[in-house]
Amino acid sequence: MQKQSHSRFKPGKSWCLIIGLIIGGALFLSMFLKTSNNWILCSNNNNNKALDDHGKKWNNLQQLQLVDAILHYATSRVIPQQNIDEIRISFDVLKNRTPCNFLVFGLGHDSQMWASFNSLGNTLFLEEDPKWVQTILKDAPFLHAETVKYRTMLSEADELVEHYRKEPDCSAKKSFLRGNHGCKLALDMLPDEVYHKEWDVIMIDAPRGYFAEAPGRMAAIYSAAVMARNRPKGKGVTHVFLHDVDRKVEKIYAELFLCRKYLVKGVGRIWHFEIPPPSNVGNNFC
Repeated sequence: MQKQSHSRFKPGKSWCLIIGLIIGGALFLSMFLKTSNNWILCSNNNNNKALDDHGKKWNNLQQLQLVDAILHYATSRVIPQQNIDEIRISFDVLKNRTPCNFLVFGLGHDSQMWASFNSLGNTLFLEEDPKWVQTILKDAPFLHAETVKYRTMLSEADELVEHYRKEPDCSAKKSFLRGNHGCKLALDMLPDEVYHKEWDVIMIDAPRGYFAEAPGRMAAIYSAAVMARNRPKGKGVTHVFLHDVDRKVEKIYAELFLCRKYLVKGVGRIWHFEIPPPSNVGNNFC
């Protein structure tokens, strides 16, 4: 994911080896789940037979992706934007929820790591820069990424708070995204897959939010809150991770839409929220 530029990464050989070990643990977990009678991968108790040819090919592909990720970080001289303590918060959730639907705002040198943590699930990356998507996918073509156009600028952050309070289509009571042209904070033109899936885990580490003309993360934070609220009953909490909470806009919008009362953990510059299903929330976001 992006922080200040796509060239922000610095040498960190030992750090990369640590990430390689974590991904190795994910590989072991994946192999264990594949060969066990775990209910997550079995539709019923009679599914203890060998996987069919399609299933074998799919699991082999997942393991190859994990191996590629280990090799990538073991031999890389660049490191992801989050530090090891920040990453561990998300990893601890993903290892208990995988396979799951994992939506990531941002694409970068850490994307192979995130995908490997959910190798048997569905991980989708949303990125603002088409050229950056091509750069990353050149080295990791198995990643699933889509380009997103934002209609906000960081310089509008204060105005957008007032817009939210006055615009009926932004209200928590209505809270919808697709086709919501009235609310400037709603990501109304995302790929269909985003609207059709129920996202178990959402990571917000993009778009860029460090200069006035950048899109800022206002719309990503608002839209993540709407996705969490709109999940069907009985789906449990939605885990939302927000990075760079040391910045003013991220903190203000997190407290406005993701809510202090749903904040369960924070380390460094990342906050972890557990947003409950609609039956347990009111007409306001917070």
